[in-house]
Formats: sequence, structure tokens, C-alpha cells
Amino acid sequence: MAAVGPFELRWSDDTPLALVAPSSAFVGRESIGLVEVFTAAQQRARTSQAYRRSEVGERLRVQSSQVVTDAIASSAIVLQLDAESGLEVRTTVTVPSDVSVVRIEHEIRNAGPTPVVLTALTSAVIGVGATAEDLDHVVWGTAASEWLAENRWREVRMREVLPAISLGLHGQDGRGHAALTSHGAWSSGEHVPCGYLVRADGEALAWQIETSAGWHVDMSQTLDGGVLSLLGPADLEHHFAHELLPGETFTSVAVAMAVSADAVDGAMAQLTRYRRWLRGAAQRQELPVVYNDFMNTLMGQPTTEKLLPLIRRAADAGAEVFCIDAGWFADPTIGDWWSTVGEWREAPSRFSNGGLKRVIDEIHDSGMIPGLWLEPEVIGIDSPVAASLPDAAFFVRHGTRVQEDRRFHLDFRHPAARAHIDQAVDHLVEEFGIRYLKLDYNINPGVGTEHNATGAGDGLLAHTRAFRDWLQKVQVRHPRLLIENCSSGAMRADYSLLAVTHLQSTSDQQDYLLYPPIAASAPASILPEQCGNWAYPAREMTDEQTVFSLVTGLSGRLYLSGFFDDLRPDQRARISEAIALHKELRADLTGTVPFWPLGFPEWDAEVVGLGLRSSDAELVFVWDRNEKPTSISLPGVVQADVLFPTEGEPWNFRPTDEGLSVTTPEGVGARVLRVHRG
Repeated sequence: MAAVGPFELRWSDDTPLALVAPSSAFVGRESIGLVEVFTAAQQRARTSQAYRRSEVGERLRVQSSQVVTDAIASSAIVLQLDAESGLEVRTTVTVPSDVSVVRIEHEIRNAGPTPVVLTALTSAVIGVGATAEDLDHVVWGTAASEWLAENRWREVRMREVLPAISLGLHGQDGRGHAALTSHGAWSSGEHVPCGYLVRADGEALAWQIETSAGWHVDMSQTLDGGVLSLLGPADLEHHFAHELLPGETFTSVAVAMAVSADAVDGAMAQLTRYRRWLRGAAQRQELPVVYNDFMNTLMGQPTTEKLLPLIRRAADAGAEVFCIDAGWFADPTIGDWWSTVGEWREAPSRFSNGGLKRVIDEIHDSGMIPGLWLEPEVIGIDSPVAASLPDAAFFVRHGTRVQEDRRFHLDFRHPAARAHIDQAVDHLVEEFGIRYLKLDYNINPGVGTEHNATGAGDGLLAHTRAFRDWLQKVQVRHPRLLIENCSSGAMRADYSLLAVTHLQSTSDQQDYLLYPPIAASAPASILPEQCGNWAYPAREMTDEQTVFSLVTGLSGRLYLSGFFDDLRPDQRARISEAIALHKELRADLTGTVPFWPLGFPEWDAEVVGLGLRSSDAELVFVWDRNEKPTSISLPGVVQADVLFPTEGEPWNFRPTDEGLSVTTPEGVGARVLRVHRG
């Protein structure tokens, strides 16, 4: 047995390594092995549709173990061996100090004399409940996601997806499963790579899968309760296979799991603290207010004449970064430049009287940090770069380059691909003084690439790991550079990338009335200080509508856009007020944990709420999308102070036995509240 924080690793001479949480009667069973290994030659020891009871996994036996503890974490390293196949699995289980979260990663090595083709390697398998009846009282929380409608959390009773089927009568474990899986290269394009299980008494288990490639979540049932399996890419779901020659190793996708007795909010708070630990030194970065010219504004067609007044107004309002979005590289006579991207050099004809440098100098002179948009992993089919790079530098399937929406996809394992984008970034940083890059990712190229890979899913995983490595190295070369992880909004929002980037755009949603459920739910999977929530006031908005959009931005990292030069004076004053408040609050933002006083919002909910709790304050962001006056109850709250706006239509507050009753006026509205509990 090895203890790591609030978790224990247990094994015997006759059983493989298992993970349990001794303080919980809900999480962990010694009979469930932590790692399962599937190969082309040996799949399951007992047939089922679940990722458990693999032949290799059942034969694994512990050979050695050690626990290492320092000031920031405790780690157990356990070596297991399957003597029959010769496969060794080295498992590293890490628990950060003062956090009830465990991070798990495996390295598998072929210590045998013949090649082995790996078809799936679980990141974590853990028992849920101690009896089959325990599943009667469990709900499963997942978040559906798509472009413009991210982070749509919902709960389903476990028995709706894993029905009670009298396993005791049949004397054997179930063969079915309930599953979620990603498809292609958008890791959060269909489902957010996070989830939770919560029991009626408040015991909760939450997780995140840390990969930008394929991932899979699997729930199954046994005679003794449920089994949760978390894994990266697999053969059946993602066309994954990886050949291990003798002596070679492969590293699993990392996962993190949190346990809490304080229901979903408690488990999410633990994951939030863990994410900060995972980011390490990046957590010390400053949190500037960003203005970007894209959303509902220039929409990929910037020019000198359009940008200069926006720069001046953004600086006057208090913005600290001005990012020129897409189009700066394209001759305006082209019109649709989508298929021409890839050189990442300025289009002189787009910027009159001094070129792009004049515009960048204006940003510098206004006291702001200049930023630019890039999409580094794609090359347009009509770009000169498409002919200058070898086929091996691109994703390849069945002997031909993968083309998606008039674009090819670079493979960052290839030195020519990395050299090309390194030259582009170095030029922009050194020539123009760029200190902020918005990196986009607007295509989903499918299952991956077969070049230098046993299976296409293997190629995708290898590319994403190479891309992450590139992100880290470019920031070593340019330590003042801040990188935004944008991916068609939030189609690739995972902590493989967010651990090494600064900010995540939470959506491309241009309708300010539809944004609140996205912004309110985002902190379940993204750190509050990384949630780039767009606020884009427009001249035609009323004062309350302007406030509504700004509250969305204030609920995370205030991310601004809009024709600031065209706004009314009262709207510009509102923006300055919001920016000043954000600057006041952001010092505490990196210590907050999210909570949901009204629960996770439905997509069409009339009232949406998000809370951020620090050591000495609680903020609640409330959006009312009902045109008629609305009554809202904030449980446990006795008083609320309105922080934003300082003036506006009055919201009425009245203490009740259940909490604070809030009554809104007619029309849509939103407020930032500091709340007090009894």
C-alpha cells in the first residue's frame, strides 16, 4: 500500500494496482485495477463493451513502489509487470498539496522480445460505489458543446443509462456500458472533457482528461457497483494504434480526479485549485484587459483607417492589450482570404501610409500591448507555402494530404512545419514588438494522420503533443509573449493546452443574449482567470443591454470588442466603469473558486447565475433574460451590494427564510453583486 494525500494505492501478490479514497464510501474499490492495457493480440479477458478487465491488465503485478514528497505535491511511482507479454507499466500518481485531486499518468514499456501493438491504454479506472444498489442514487454530469453553444451541462440519473438488470441473479458483471467520446481534433467540440458523478448524500467525484486528441469516458457496472474508465484515444473510437518495438515506451494521456463531500460545487472547487497548480509559473502572469477588433466589429477585415479610431477609444477606456484579429495578412482585393493563409506576413495594401508597423506603433504609443491573430496549424490550399513544404509536414491519410475546408493541416512533429511557424512568430515579435498572440484553430481534420504512426489517432496524439511542446518553447524564446488559446471559440479547450497558454476564448457567440449560459458554465472546465468572456457593446443597445453584455465579460476575464468609436458617451462611460471594476477585482480572481447558486443553467434559462468565492468575498453574477419583471432567490444570502453598474434601473432585494429574494425590473438586465451570508 502507498498513501498519497487523501488517496491510497493498494495491491497484493494476486491483484494489480488499485486506487481508493479511504475517507469515501463512494470512490474506489480494491477489486478494480487502475490501469487496463489493450493490444491487437490480447483485448479483454471477459467480453464486454467497457474498457475494463483487459487480459494484460488483469495479469499486471506490482514490482516496486516509492513515494516522493516535496513542498508542492506528493507522488507515488509504482512499477507493474505482465510477465506473459513482457509489458511494464510505470504509474505516477500525484496529489498537489492541500488539494483533494489526484493526477494519474502511465508509461508503458515493451520489455519483451517481440513488437506489441497497443490499441488502448486507460488513464484511470476506478470503482464507484460498494454495491450495485449504490448506482440507484448516482447522477452523471456531462457538458455538451458545439460552436456557439459551449458548456451545456446536464445531469442524468445513472440508472437511465445503466439500468438495473439483476446482475446478482446472473452471477456475473454487466457487459454493457454508457460512454462519451470525442471525435477528431476538437477535444471539446462535442463534449467538454470533464464530468462528475454525485451521490444523493453529496459525495462527488469529478474529472478532467488532459489531451487535445481523442478521449473517451466509460461507465459500466459490476456485481459490486459501478466502474468509471477514463482514457485517451482508442482503436474503436479514434483509429488509434501504437506499435511498441522491444525497449520502446508510450505515455498515456494524463487525467485528474477530484473527490469531495460537498457535492458538485465542492468537487469543482478542488479541480479549480488543481488547475492552478498544474499551470505552475504561468499562474504568475499579469491579467491585462484585452480589446480585440473581431467580434461584431471588423470581422476579419482590418485596415489602417478602421483600426486607428478603435485603438484610441480602447486606450481611453482602459484596455491594456489591443489585438488585431484575422485578415491583417490578406490583400483586401482577395475578399475571401480563407484558402490563402499560411505565410503570416503583412499585406501592405491593407495598411496605408506606413503599413502594419504604423498601426502597431499607434498601439504602443497609446500605452497598450500589441497583439495579432494567427492560425499556426493550417496552410491554405492556395497559399504559396502549400507548395514549398513537403507532404510529410502535413497530415496524410491513405497517401494523400488531408484537406478540410480548403486548408491543409500541418504536422508539428516535422521540423519543416515548426521551422516555418517559428520564423513567422520570431519575425512578428522582433520586427513589430508583438507580445500577444491569439492562436485560432478553425478546422477539424478528422481522426489524424497516418504518417509516422501506426494508426491515424496515434498520429493526431503525437501532433498535439508536439504542438504543446512548440507552445512551451516559443514562450521560452519570448518570455513576455502571452498566448490565447482560441479554437473556433472553445472547440479545443482542454488542460493539455490551457496549462501552457494564457487565456481561452469561451465562445464565438455574437448574440449577447445567448452568451450568459456559456460564460456562467465555463468555470466548471476552465479557470475563471482564463475564461475570456466577450463583451461587445453596440450603439443600438440600451443602457441596460450594454450593462448586460459587460456583466458577461466581468464574469471571467473581461474580453472587449465593438465599435467603441461609434458608441454614445454614456456607453463609453459604462465600459470605463466596467474596466475599472475588473482591474480592482482581478487581483483576487486567481484565488476564486466557482459555484452555481442557481445550478448549472439550461441553454434557454430566463435567469442565469454564477458565483466566484474568494477567501474574503463572494461575487454573484446574475443575468435576467426575461422581458418581464422576474423574482429570483439566492439561497443562503442575506444581503447584496450592487458593484456594477453603480447606477441603473433598480433591482429590489428582500431577505427571506430561504435566502435573498431579488426582483428585477422590466426588460433584460444583469448585475454584479457582492453577497453576504448569515
